[in-house]
Amino acid sequence: MERKQNNNVFIISLAVVTAIVLWGLVFPVNFEETANGLFNFLVGNFGWFYLVSMFSFVAFSVWIAFSKYGKIKLGADEDEAEYSFISWFAMLFSAGMGIGLVFWGVAEPLNHFIAPLGMDGGTAEAASFAMKKSFFHWGLHPWANYCVLALALAYMQFRKGKPGLISSIFIPLLGEERAAGPIGKFIDILAIFATVAGVATSLGLGTLQINSGLNYMFGVPENGTVQIIIVAVVTVLFMISAITGLDKGIKFLSNVNVTLASILLLLTLIVGPTLLIINAFTEGLGLYVGEFIRDSFHLEAFGNGEWFGWWTIFYWAWWIAWAPFVGTFIARISKGRTIKEFVAGVLLAPTIASFLWFAVFGGAGINLGTEIGSEAIQSTPTAFFVVMNNYPLGGLISIVAVILLCTFFVTSADSATFVLGMMSSNGNLNPDNKRKLIWGFVQSAMALVLMLAGGLGMLQTASIAAAFPFAFVMLFGMASLVKVLKEDYKENIAKKEEL
Repeated sequence: MERKQNNNVFIISLAVVTAIVLWGLVFPVNFEETANGLFNFLVGNFGWFYLVSMFSFVAFSVWIAFSKYGKIKLGADEDEAEYSFISWFAMLFSAGMGIGLVFWGVAEPLNHFIAPLGMDGGTAEAASFAMKKSFFHWGLHPWANYCVLALALAYMQFRKGKPGLISSIFIPLLGEERAAGPIGKFIDILAIFATVAGVATSLGLGTLQINSGLNYMFGVPENGTVQIIIVAVVTVLFMISAITGLDKGIKFLSNVNVTLASILLLLTLIVGPTLLIINAFTEGLGLYVGEFIRDSFHLEAFGNGEWFGWWTIFYWAWWIAWAPFVGTFIARISKGRTIKEFVAGVLLAPTIASFLWFAVFGGAGINLGTEIGSEAIQSTPTAFFVVMNNYPLGGLISIVAVILLCTFFVTSADSATFVLGMMSSNGNLNPDNKRKLIWGFVQSAMALVLMLAGGLGMLQTASIAAAFPFAFVMLFGMASLVKVLKEDYKENIAKKEEL
């Protein structure tokens, strides 16, 4: 019976993903119109809901870390953490941000600097606004979004012994039988689609940036043939990594990622405007903390709400779309940590790393002024390379960045194949290689086909629209987690009293 259930979810989700890709290829205009219409409806009418939901994830994460439940382990009381803090951080950071940081590290601050909200571009005020908003979009909110889902999943997996599926977090509310029924299967299939679509989009963007970097530095042509070669090479690499498993491939490459990212950060800090970067980090952090509550609920209800739709609401929707994948992966690698330790690791460490990243690369970009800034943001994939070209050792930094893009590409893809293998095999914490290989091929094929057809944007829009229900999944997940924690806490007190 279990095998049949495995195959049902696997076959249905594979069919759904294939059908959606075919729809995008055969009827691209209709697909794009439908996806954009749904996305515009959600952003236009539910922007407030995204803001309230994302803030509630931050508030919940902080509360639960300092609550009486903070000392409870994600696993049996005697379980120890499976990975060192460095390796754990490297894996969760690589899965959670990865390519996005390199892609947007220069481009987003420059966009806000050149075209800020409600002020003149290119000014000192615009530069401060650019830092604050970049920190805000890549700070506590996205990581709290991952944290809520990952915490509920890890608790149900390792403390309660339930399958590693999104539907498992509903067991305390619905009961085991109903959570494993049609509603649970629908949630798991939706999670698989959101994961494949979200990761395929990022892989496509990563391929475009690798190609752009090679073109900018070495004159390698930007065309479909080169992109096919890039995807083919990286696919072979992440397949090898995925097959070797968590403890070897993914862990090793994640550690490589953190090392390369640190080298890139330090090199740019040294050759760039060091004092300006330090000041930008300090001021950006102050603005972020000082205006955190206001920015968390700021929508421009009586002004330019469109800017928030394109930036903040779009990001919040995108992070929610990534939550099933990243949440499942973070849960899988977090056995043996206490709730307080888990929240601190998932929330604080990556947030500080993201702030440093945007201060260094955003500061380096803004320092060059509006002329080079305007040139850089003409094409997001090349923005990083345009800026670095204006600094000493810029060529070396760009080469390291391309290598980092490749390793982030590999770790994002192999983490996703691992998670998809889990999701499509009844939550098996060590899915078989055959299933991982199938999903790896599907991801790469989807990224390549849609990239060549010019449809990555519409796939991104579709995945965000389809992931809207996951905001509700996470809200119910918080309620479900509190319910089961209360019950377990009472049981533990009763046991202690008996002793």
